[in-house]
Amino acid sequence: MSQNKTLTTASGAPVADNQNSRSAGPRGPLLLDDFHLIEKLAHFNRENIPERRVHAKGSGAYGTFTVTNDITQYSMADLFSAVGKQTPTFLRFSTVGGERGSADTARDPRGFALRFYTEEGNWDVVGNNTPVFFIRDPLKFPDFIHTQKRDPHTNLKSSQNVWDFWSLSPEALHQITILMSDRGIPDGYRHMHGFGSHTFSLINAQGVRHWVKWHYKTQQGIKNLDPAVAAQLAGTDPDYAQRDLFNAIERGDFPKWDVCMQIMTEAQAASHADNPFDVTKTWSQQDFPLIRVGVLELNRNPKNYHAEVEQAALAPSNIVRGVGFSPDRMLQGRIFAYADAHRYRVGTNHQQLPVNAPRSPVNTYQRDGAMAYGNYGAGAPNYEPNSYAGAPKQDASYAEPALSLSGAADRYDHRTDGDYFSYAGALYRLMSDEQKTLLVNNIAGSMDGVSNDVLDRVLEYFFKADPAYGDAIAKLLSK
Repeated sequence: MSQNKTLTTASGAPVADNQNSRSAGPRGPLLLDDFHLIEKLAHFNRENIPERRVHAKGSGAYGTFTVTNDITQYSMADLFSAVGKQTPTFLRFSTVGGERGSADTARDPRGFALRFYTEEGNWDVVGNNTPVFFIRDPLKFPDFIHTQKRDPHTNLKSSQNVWDFWSLSPEALHQITILMSDRGIPDGYRHMHGFGSHTFSLINAQGVRHWVKWHYKTQQGIKNLDPAVAAQLAGTDPDYAQRDLFNAIERGDFPKWDVCMQIMTEAQAASHADNPFDVTKTWSQQDFPLIRVGVLELNRNPKNYHAEVEQAALAPSNIVRGVGFSPDRMLQGRIFAYADAHRYRVGTNHQQLPVNAPRSPVNTYQRDGAMAYGNYGAGAPNYEPNSYAGAPKQDASYAEPALSLSGAADRYDHRTDGDYFSYAGALYRLMSDEQKTLLVNNIAGSMDGVSNDVLDRVLEYFFKADPAYGDAIAKLLSK
């Protein structure tokens, strides 16, 4: 039997009595000099950090990424350097619109935020379980999320707000069709695909850039929850997905995903009929087939949820040599917004927390700020350029090839392409009769209490996607 440890304060001082506060006599008032009492109460008051504005309810696990196919022709990233190479990973799943206490079984996209702890730094691909999104310009993101959250007047969720916004945002129809389908409520996190969603880039050793979309195909098979079952679970086991993931890993049933990609050359992108950087649309897998890259496995649960999941700070701004960004407008907005959210929510030194810290050396001129710790910089200067030997210096070999840009700076209307409906219509026609019935029932059911002017606007979109799609919803609404 191991020897008991002595309880201490956070500063390491042994605690003589953890049962009784200091008081002026047995029945007198408490004394302010009881630092142990004050420390416990003050820490308790601050144990909750602000929850994420989106993706607040989440689960996470550690694992590995193993390369199975050579893609060095596309990327010089170290983690792809050899078949069989393994890289440690961390994956955070989440719902999007709910608060931290909300149910895992809500109809909502699921976050799929993946971190690779590479030998050249952290690479984060922060995506969802859907290949597209509702909007294509980050200027509209706060507006969209406001419709998914509580109404500021009633403090209630509002179907009117949701559909009013969607009825004025026709580009959302593709994602709406996915959300309202059977895949809108995955059966836990293990039985769903993941996607980088955005268009990213890969850069090879010759400095050639390719555009890429990332796909994570579940090896467990797709499973979804019936809406009635999901509603029952929301009341009886709101942490259903968290429980399923944690228990599966604890019993050694490690979930796996095939990591695949679609590749497009810069020349192909320039001549592509649709904007290849539009996150409301997908790339045809007939024209740009999936290429298998490797396998992602989750095999270790966090030891402390708050430290390792709640304080996990993944951001698409975290990239390494051989991978990069694209002109995707939503991606460009997220490059700023995610890192900024972490600075506000967790702190300016959130990268120093173990779950966020890279496994590779850190050589930076950043110092100080709340919660700065470790030996960052030691006695080295905190400015650059400097004349000190051994101080960190820039390395031009890590530079990306130039990206050609053109056009006058202006606020260009992103709704000029006119095709907001064909992708949703094509998806509808791929569905079985059973899936179509579930889809239209979910849509009609979510429109309860929505005003007639909004219904008329949005019905027009469904008819444009496919007349049968619109007709099925209209019939349900007329009952």
